[in-house]
Amino acid sequence: MSGAETLVSVRDRLERRELSSEELVRAQIDRAEKIDALNAFITLLPERAIEAARRSDEERARGELRGPLHGIPITVKDLVHSRGVRTTSGSKIFADLVPEADAPCLRSLLDAGAVLMGKTNLHELAYGVTNVNPHYGAARNPWDTERVSGGSSGGSAASLAAGVGFGSIGTDTGGSIRIPSSLCGTVGLKPTYGQVSREGVTPLSWSLDHVGPMARTVDDVALLYEVLTGVAASSDAPGPLALGIHERYFFDNLAPDVEASVRTAITELERLGMKLVEVDIPEIELQTTCRNTIAFSEASSFHEDNVLARPEDYGADTLELLRLGLLIPATDYLAATRARRPIVRAFRKAFQKIDMLVTPATVAAAPRIGDKTLDNGEELRSGLLRLASPFNTTGFPAVSLPCGFTEDGRPIGLQLAAAPNDEKRLLELARAYEQSQDWSRRAPVI
Repeated sequence: MSGAETLVSVRDRLERRELSSEELVRAQIDRAEKIDALNAFITLLPERAIEAARRSDEERARGELRGPLHGIPITVKDLVHSRGVRTTSGSKIFADLVPEADAPCLRSLLDAGAVLMGKTNLHELAYGVTNVNPHYGAARNPWDTERVSGGSSGGSAASLAAGVGFGSIGTDTGGSIRIPSSLCGTVGLKPTYGQVSREGVTPLSWSLDHVGPMARTVDDVALLYEVLTGVAASSDAPGPLALGIHERYFFDNLAPDVEASVRTAITELERLGMKLVEVDIPEIELQTTCRNTIAFSEASSFHEDNVLARPEDYGADTLELLRLGLLIPATDYLAATRARRPIVRAFRKAFQKIDMLVTPATVAAAPRIGDKTLDNGEELRSGLLRLASPFNTTGFPAVSLPCGFTEDGRPIGLQLAAAPNDEKRLLELARAYEQSQDWSRRAPVI
């Protein structure tokens, strides 16, 4: 089956008047209903989306285009505040929250003409990597519905892979954009820390949280990134770049099919003119404890009152982590924030020798729902976080994009990371690799 249409392709079709926004939105709502078994949405907005599409068509007929997303249906993770539409954060705690204002990140897409068609499922409070949600059900992987979509932005990745929505907003505290993008075979960008506003987005860990775009192709992600940040995307080919290969840590104990696909991708990048440079960052061994201490402490600080007053309204895994965070002394939290500085300095020093770092996005492909371990034998949660979380600790930008499939048809993701604020070259490199392959043109049969 060939891949679903892309944001860029439907933008061009709308501009050529080959279809109307209302036709497009109605088709997308029909598609969303057909893939309902994936449980990718917490709230679908058919009437609201169709009415917005009609207004878009009327504006287009008058020559009043609002921006590059005019009339295009998108989704957002259901912890992004949306005016007049409940924002559950995948929880009972916020099940009845109806915000009075849009989060600025969502408002930027709407101001550019996007049509909000639904709020996607997520791991409860964004605090997990499977998107097995005790309150709203698991968001399932469209390549194999017995497997997880990844988390915490799993509903966004699953719906995109299944051809629903032409872009989404996700969040990423330890990999929550890139992990589901890897497991579902889509593209997800975690920008530099702070580049996209977190205002109006339910926090997990405010010093680690990132907001970023998710889509089916690099060009689509680049267009969404441009709208979200005002930083112009580039269609240039990347110049010869020095690509860092960090064998220790990033290539330790990978599932064999993941390692094979990623090393083949690295060979292709070399063929495209990139230079490979071996690099090692000793301080990376400190980042897991550092990130966990910060994330656990900040999450529990935000949720403390509800954990004490309404513990029965949390899922078991989320409640366990929140209670753990309440036990961390302030001295440990402060020590972790101090330890973070030399880790960031070490990464900055490494990037004086390289332009990008190339790694697998995840150590293994999607596990089955209910599994406790991954294909490589690693514990599920820590394993899926291991390769993504260093770029939350440091705040460096990173993107996941498809680079192959396992023998049984599960997507495998490649991760590219750059120095802060170097998203332009990061996306140029990602695009060059994507266009040399056909992975992004494949889609699940569902």
